[in-house]
Amino acid sequence: MPDLVFAVDDLAGSATRALVAHHLAGMHASSPAESVFALDVDGLRHPDVTFFAATLGDEVVAIGALKQLDPQNGELKSMRVADAYLGTGAGRAMLRHLVAEARTRGMKTLWLETGSTEDFVPARRLYEAEGFVECGPFADYRENPFSVFMTLSVVE
Repeated sequence: MPDLVFAVDDLAGSATRALVAHHLAGMHASSPAESVFALDVDGLRHPDVTFFAATLGDEVVAIGALKQLDPQNGELKSMRVADAYLGTGAGRAMLRHLVAEARTRGMKTLWLETGSTEDFVPARRLYEAEGFVECGPFADYRENPFSVFMTLSVVE
């Protein structure tokens, strides 16, 4: 999607907040509450998190966040594509934007947690296609039957 514009978003806009809410609702529909690690608006405003929106004109197409775990490691958070844009490449574009941002910041490794159920197969396939590999839990995560952990070296 060459016309997408990526920018840091302050989560004040109603379209952005609606997509975050839609993301959270989807996570809760697919996993038990204790296995949902997606951040709400307040969590996405934490100083260690940079939240991005991808827009096409005035429409919010995709969201994603980069959490700084330490100077060399980051975590991808709250990636979601608006339903009308599923399958268009917007998710891949957001993922590539976040990986590029991590490189710009000098990070060496990115991590993510995603779901293990069928609902998450498209996300896992996207991550694998972009070089992420399954790994064990990282940071404060613990083994969980509803979680898949993945990592990517972002050193060029």
